[in-house]
Amino acid sequence: MPKPAQKTNLLGLSEAKLVAFFEQLGEKCFRATQLLKWMHQLGVNQFEQMSNISKSLREKLAQVAVIEAPELIEQHNSRDGTRKFLIRVSGGSAVETVFIPDGDRGTLCVSSQVGCALDCSFCATGKQGFNRNLSAAEIIGQVWIAVQSFGQFDVKAGRKVTNVVMMGMGEPLLNFDNVLDAMSLMMHDNAYGISKRRVTLSTAGVVPGLNKMRGLTDVCLAISLHAANDELRNQLVPINKKYPIAQLLDSACQYIESLPDSHRKITIEYTLIDGVNDRLQHANELADLLVNVPVKINLIPFNPFALSDYRRPSYKALKRFQQVLIDRGYITTVRTTRGDDIAAACGQLAGKVNDRTKRSARYQQQVLKIA
Repeated sequence: MPKPAQKTNLLGLSEAKLVAFFEQLGEKCFRATQLLKWMHQLGVNQFEQMSNISKSLREKLAQVAVIEAPELIEQHNSRDGTRKFLIRVSGGSAVETVFIPDGDRGTLCVSSQVGCALDCSFCATGKQGFNRNLSAAEIIGQVWIAVQSFGQFDVKAGRKVTNVVMMGMGEPLLNFDNVLDAMSLMMHDNAYGISKRRVTLSTAGVVPGLNKMRGLTDVCLAISLHAANDELRNQLVPINKKYPIAQLLDSACQYIESLPDSHRKITIEYTLIDGVNDRLQHANELADLLVNVPVKINLIPFNPFALSDYRRPSYKALKRFQQVLIDRGYITTVRTTRGDDIAAACGQLAGKVNDRTKRSARYQQQVLKIA
């Protein structure tokens, strides 16, 4: 007996893919707009509740489609207002999503993969291995869950999630198509309506994916750099052996230059680790490296976790490093550590990965063979 056809999860479909879906059903393209609003502006996931869609179409949709977000397992609230969501995805693994409030801004840090293949030495996620890419529905579903938790689907409610950063678990550019579809929904006027200047993709340096972004999206770009020379960066961020710093920065500059509003800057993320990359010589080396690159620099004090022997830098070392960069003319901020009491700070995310694959094998598949 043939297996019944799997229903399409509409939650992760971009506008173009949703239009194509309705065309296959013999329906007009305006149905895509209706569904986008119901799902992403009103938080409705049951077709029978969609009052401006005919009963016959609602019944047809129920036969061939679902609107399904991943499952919220736990929610942890920090004393500083940070909120961490532990979310189960298909296959039984879990990912983490973090909401960070800062005045009128509410930034949601979204995951793109179950685990991570890049194995950056200062990051808890890389230590748990890598399982798979998240689907577009599982990526945008993290936004859906966070918005729902704040009651933001109520038309009278204010907006809590104002910014999204693809800086959670995983390397976004190794899940290119699904990440771009999800980001398009974040920015779509009929979905979450977040400004392109408030959606940021962070990469550790997957140059082919970065090159591919040109002309396909115009989100903000962050580079997870952490060292100003290849020898040190090879130790901290192993993908640097494949795509060294000069190649990475050249690709990043080409992306920024391709944007319609050419005044945007690349955010350089630099995690300061005591005795490793936090000395004055490192600060001056970083300043020299970036002299012709349109950047702003975000310094991140290392956040300790169980599987690492690295230490957080002293406050004195942090401020001294920052001052060197400021004196050299760079906009330089220090990321305030938030949510460390619930292991939600930068570098601490580690969901529960089932059925792990050896990291070396997945590294070959995910990185060394990327087109």
